[in-house]
Amino acid sequence: MLKRRQLIEISDQPWCPRSIRDGITDYLQFVIRAGKVYAPILPELDSALRITHPRQIIDLCSGGGGPWGALQRALAADGVDIPILLTDIHPNSVAFQRREAESSGRIRGIRQSVDVTTLPPNLPGFRTMFSAFHHFRPHEAREILREAVRRKEGIAIFEATRRSAQAIIATALAPALLLLCTPLIRPFRLSRLFWTYVVPAIPMIVFIDGVISCLRTYSPTELCRMASELKVPGYVWRAGERKNWRWGLPITYLIGRPA
Repeated sequence: MLKRRQLIEISDQPWCPRSIRDGITDYLQFVIRAGKVYAPILPELDSALRITHPRQIIDLCSGGGGPWGALQRALAADGVDIPILLTDIHPNSVAFQRREAESSGRIRGIRQSVDVTTLPPNLPGFRTMFSAFHHFRPHEAREILREAVRRKEGIAIFEATRRSAQAIIATALAPALLLLCTPLIRPFRLSRLFWTYVVPAIPMIVFIDGVISCLRTYSPTELCRMASELKVPGYVWRAGERKNWRWGLPITYLIGRPA
């Protein structure tokens, strides 16, 4: 496995225009849904929720809503019907509104900025994070886990990227895929067309940030080490990978809950 590098993603920066950032999160949302990227982790998430019985799910760094449309329906069909709250430091309000309409209100989005490193105390619930944990430096990542433990909440981390040549090669194909599928992405935005076809900022940033995401992703071993360093008795941690035969790359996960 390649050495982890703490690099900077362009779309994370406050100077990145909102229209570009929203275009990127809309594209990632489209790929995650169309490719059913996170479908393999459903059994892991279902099991953790049945054991912890949370009142709600707090999704952190939600972007455009991630995989929650399909996951919420699948969980509800299996008898685990829990409200889901989407949060982000740069909330994509239009995407949140669409997720709310599609789920008949079972998925809701907070329009105010929510920083996962200083999560407000009025957000109790099982915490989830998809395709975002790699954004944080090791000490910040440990603090995210520690805060969940401090409040005795369950937490599940899922990553579709990994530090491998195969993942980087797959990421190199993303700009071509983006150019093909942009007209299909909803909600429709003129700004997305401009930043894709007139000034190709979105394809360029998707490629650069995608490669950097791969190089920043934590391995299951590193996630286990982070959890063990908390040294908190009465908490159960499990890390591993789930193969996604449709996507070709495994999903890395870390799940923690009170024993």
